[in-house]
Amino acid sequence: MAHNRIIRMKEVIQRVGLSRSNIYQSIQTGCFPKQFALGSRAVGWLEEEINQWIADRRNGGAL
Repeated sequence: MAHNRIIRMKEVIQRVGLSRSNIYQSIQTGCFPKQFALGSRAVGWLEEEINQWIADRRNGGAL
């Protein structure tokens, strides 16, 4: 089974090139992978889901 790393907001912002507010707005409209709680004040994303979102944009998908 492949290892699927959890990445935090700072890395997500760097990887996708969107601001924090744009990411949360896109989550609300269903156009970006949903985050999950890591603790009471921490969230993360599965790296695989972010990679797939980036690949979808490369293949002509829109935000």
